[in-house]
Amino acid sequence: MINLVEICDLKVEATTDSGRRVEIIKGVSLSIAEGEIVALIGESGSGKTTIALTLMGHARPGCRISGGSVSVAGKDLVALTEKQRAKVRGTEVAYVPQSAAAAFNPATTIMDQVIEVTRIHGLMSPDEARTRAVELFRALSLPEPETIGSRYPHQVSGGQLQRLAAAMALIGDPKLVIFDEPTTALDVTTQIEVLRAFKAVMKKGGIAGVYVSHDLAVVAQIADRIVVLKGGETQETGTTEEILNAAKHPYTRELLAAFEPKPRGTVSPEAARGSLLKIEDLVAGYGRRQADGLPLVRAVEHVSLKVEKGRNLGIIGESGCGKSTLARAIAGILPAAVGKIVFDGKELGRSARDRSRDQLREMQIVFQYADTALNPAKSIEDILDRPLVFYHGMDRKARSVRIDELLDMVRLPRNLRHRRPAELSGGQKQRVNFARALAAEPKLILCDEITSALDTVVAAAVIDLLKELQRELGLSYIFISHDLSVVEAICDEIVVMYGGRKVEEIMPAKLKAPQHPYSQLLFSSVPKLDPAWLDGLAQDPELVRAYCRR
Repeated sequence: MINLVEICDLKVEATTDSGRRVEIIKGVSLSIAEGEIVALIGESGSGKTTIALTLMGHARPGCRISGGSVSVAGKDLVALTEKQRAKVRGTEVAYVPQSAAAAFNPATTIMDQVIEVTRIHGLMSPDEARTRAVELFRALSLPEPETIGSRYPHQVSGGQLQRLAAAMALIGDPKLVIFDEPTTALDVTTQIEVLRAFKAVMKKGGIAGVYVSHDLAVVAQIADRIVVLKGGETQETGTTEEILNAAKHPYTRELLAAFEPKPRGTVSPEAARGSLLKIEDLVAGYGRRQADGLPLVRAVEHVSLKVEKGRNLGIIGESGCGKSTLARAIAGILPAAVGKIVFDGKELGRSARDRSRDQLREMQIVFQYADTALNPAKSIEDILDRPLVFYHGMDRKARSVRIDELLDMVRLPRNLRHRRPAELSGGQKQRVNFARALAAEPKLILCDEITSALDTVVAAAVIDLLKELQRELGLSYIFISHDLSVVEAICDEIVVMYGGRKVEEIMPAKLKAPQHPYSQLLFSSVPKLDPAWLDGLAQDPELVRAYCRR
């Protein structure tokens, strides 16, 4: 088998704010054969994306390729001029980003953007390009392949947009496609559709691929070989079966262990006394209120649920099912149109403005992306300082002591208090996000997809931290996610939502035997550490959705 890609002793340097150069890729070598898909896997900061981008001859701002060679189809991309590299990109090598939504221009039709590379490189006529695009839309199992190109990016779903990004990459008939965490932000059922489509097109076309991910279970479905990275160095390389079944390096075994189900633990009798939160017949949504007082777009339709003291409720479902809207309505950020919210025996106002400061303090929400939730211009000390003043009126000395205690609680070094969010890792930022909620001394914390942007090892550590804090502080959690394995690790019962409605409430004893077809689809859609899992999956997500819509 002929090697299409040869990376030899690759070194990449980054320049710090102080001007010091730090080596972030430390002599990595790997090869990829024609038609082979190789996965680069490791935790955040391991160098996965940095290595993948060098296959396009690109280094991110502040970085430079300082040593080694990167050859694709016989061309050393490091030695080429920028003009020569531009001719390679899109024709020899193509790239599928993590966020397709950020990659598409919202003001231009999908078709014009998909065929743009053929125009830039003069590969075919506009009519031929459109015909080829429709063929790719069909091959990628996109709905209405003849007309979907006339839509704008906001008029298709996230999973469809991710497949359209793949069509954009494939239309130039590249020899190598780089997939940079393309399913990280997708719910499990949509992820299945995207993975199936990617795998079918790549194998049928004999196209080589680099699949960047932190999720071993996902790459197991698509990769022929896996390269495990940490700290810019290769830890282990092997076939997918070798890595999954006979991993040699301790770090690889740590990644595998992160997928093992964790027991939820027990709730002390003292903690589980009485109702903490009760939601009755809640309706919430967006847009102007109609004559009946209901919002124009109803994202939550007559949902009722309850949370006991010291226990945790999971809310799961695919993107757009109403999970996050429900969380915002419970917190009063988005006022509910209809329904009752009773917290610790007292009915709350539907809007946060109608709640007392103490009621606001006792219920906190931690958002999905710490990057956008934390003010980048403020130090960690300033971020944690604000709730201590707002809720408790502490003086400067008391606040300083409490900030140290909060950092201890979330297992962060105290010397991080003077740093800004950009100077922390993803896991550290999420811990600060959580420490800010703890500063209020709440009884209930709403966790909205707080591990979805984290790698598997860091996410497992965050879940373990939440369990420890619950035991120490007697907290309750509502854990919102599209990842059932995460919710199952911490929750005592699970509510399944679809189309804004609660379709099933599953008690712990029945977690493995859901009754509703959509619940069954979600439970069966969590990827397994088995390369044959995806091919053997019988359920078609779209058929189940069609059944649920009836």
